[in-house]
Amino acid sequence: MKVILTQDVKAQGKKGDLIEVSDGYGRNYLIARKLAIPADAKAINELKNREASQAYKIETEKAAAREIAAKLEGILVKFPASAGADGRLYGSITSKDIAEKLEKEHGVTVDKRKISLADPIKTFGSFSVEVKLYTEITGKINILVSEK
Repeated sequence: MKVILTQDVKAQGKKGDLIEVSDGYGRNYLIARKLAIPADAKAINELKNREASQAYKIETEKAAAREIAAKLEGILVKFPASAGADGRLYGSITSKDIAEKLEKEHGVTVDKRKISLADPIKTFGSFSVEVKLYTEITGKINILVSEK
């Protein structure tokens, strides 16, 4: 008997999997406990539509991430800052500051958690920061910290 799992079942599969089980196990255990539904034509069609919808959603997210990565390549974010006598900034520039400045000046929305900045920037200079937009899709932001 073929069934589609509605929940994860140990040693059988994950939610949404189409599996082959014995008739008694399927009818008396899986279907009785609402862990699965019988795999008739309607259920299989719904499963295929759900998988196609998920694939389309992933593809559109990847396309949006590629588009943002292309926009980020030519952007230079400038931070005017003041510093003490030793050249260290008063305060620091964090990923939150970078994300806010990107959105404000360039109209590119990037989540601050996706900006991989090991430590906050505390000195003057030019920096290149990586942004993880999607799995295997990254962009680079060029940052210039100059004196006010």
